[in-house]
Amino acid sequence: MKEKNFVSDLHNSSKRDYLQRMVNNKVDCMKVARKFDQNFWDGDRKHGYGGYKYIEGRWESVAKNLIRDYGLTNNSKILDIGCGKGYLLYDLKKELKDLEIHGLDISDYAIKNSHPEIRKNLFVHDASKKLSFSDKYFDLVISLGTLHNLEIAELKSSIQEIQRLGKNKYIMVESYRNEEELFNLQCWALTCKAFYSYDEWLWLYKEFGYTGDFEFIYF
Repeated sequence: MKEKNFVSDLHNSSKRDYLQRMVNNKVDCMKVARKFDQNFWDGDRKHGYGGYKYIEGRWESVAKNLIRDYGLTNNSKILDIGCGKGYLLYDLKKELKDLEIHGLDISDYAIKNSHPEIRKNLFVHDASKKLSFSDKYFDLVISLGTLHNLEIAELKSSIQEIQRLGKNKYIMVESYRNEEELFNLQCWALTCKAFYSYDEWLWLYKEFGYTGDFEFIYF
């Protein structure tokens, strides 16, 4: 396993009021957010993203880094587990127009409101459930900001499925390294169920047989 730095700079560019999130009727906001419907993606900020729109160039550096680090070409196949509206996959296709892309998300709303140019390549699916693709079908399987939303039994099955499907693998989840980051994460997170430290995540990856790359974002 290798630790990567594809998303952290993008994540750290946003400002967050952690205490305000905690006192803003957070339990009810969590219940709304975990439906992953319009309220989560395009509703009030207290329920999720507060409007998740395509921004030209936002995912460009991540797409280019994935292509460079994993040697992706127009003959490659990639799967995004928890793809949301598919904006990263769209930017990957902009760089490699013949790249074979597939994306899944548990949110029917996200798929229906995904980028129209790649919508046909996306489908609704629970990340913890098995997929029909053959072993090592994909040159790269990625999952950004999704697996921390699973309980541990679901997490095990999802990680093992990623391991099965990908020649190369990359997972990014939320984590913490100290008490301050744990407090901020607990304040901010609406959908997270796996509150694990850096060392705990690495232990789980090894325990579940994961050999791919990883990245953590901190709050």
